Amino acid sequence: MSRIIAIDYGRKRSGVAVTDTLQLIANGLSTVPTHQLLTFILDYVAKEQVERILIGLPKQMNNELSESMKYIEPFVRSLKKRLPEMPVEYVDERFTSVLAHRAMLEAGLRKKARQDKALVDEISATIILQSYLENRKYSGL
Repeated sequence: MSRIIAIDYGRKRSGVAVTDTLQLIANGLSTVPTHQLLTFILDYVAKEQVERILIGLPKQMNNELSESMKYIEPFVRSLKKRLPEMPVEYVDERFTSVLAHRAMLEAGLRKKARQDKALVDEISATIILQSYLENRKYSGL
């Protein structure tokens, strides 16, 4: 099988997570400066077999899209242009930062580590990917 990549897109930096080849477990891969994200993804896809790419969909509590979509959509268009055969899907990312902070607390990380925004982004990408895997498992896809 091949891997699935998830991206927690941010204006300055983006968290990236990836599955194992059996698509059972989501693991944080890296946090990348956003201006280098497309190159990072293209390099990764050139080295590893990737089935699809997931992008965190920023929604507000009222279910409307967040203002940050104006930054994400151009990236997704570039990604689809460079990888036209690759499925790219949006996955709801509400509460991922909150869940990332909670996971860091439960892991016993010190306050300084919990303030590392790059780590939060990577964990958020992992949560996006894990929620996708669980939804797919329970929906029978």
